[in-house]
Amino acid sequence: MLHLAQVTKKGLLGKTTLRLLARRKPDETWTPISGEEFVEMETNLYNEGMLVLAEVGPNRQVLQVKEAKDWVLGLVRQYLGKGITPEFLEKEVERAEQWRQSLTLQSQDLARRTVELETRREQIQALEEKLRREKRLLQSMAAQLKARASNS
Repeated sequence: MLHLAQVTKKGLLGKTTLRLLARRKPDETWTPISGEEFVEMETNLYNEGMLVLAEVGPNRQVLQVKEAKDWVLGLVRQYLGKGITPEFLEKEVERAEQWRQSLTLQSQDLARRTVELETRREQIQALEEKLRREKRLLQSMAAQLKARASNS
């Protein structure tokens, strides 16, 4: 798993470790690591305090390390250079949440209207059936009256 880390030196021998700062999740988003989490590193090529991108294996072994400078500069160019600030992103998240709520309300309203229309349709069908029965009854009564009139 890919991590943003800071190089640290520990002990008298200056053993190099990486302080893990953030972790990339499978969905390509990043999450900060709360607390202090360290992994030991075999190589001593990086200066203390340097930011690196480190691929850390499941057994907490460092598989690959590279400087994070180009990655960070890419983020600056891609997002901060275009005015995409944390405040902007927060506002966008807020707007998206408002849209989601609005769509939810519209969906609920549409569902309510659908139920109302279905109820009205059933009422109309019931009235149509009642009218058909009454029409048949009236036709039957008319036929009986006609039959009586012709017999008299």
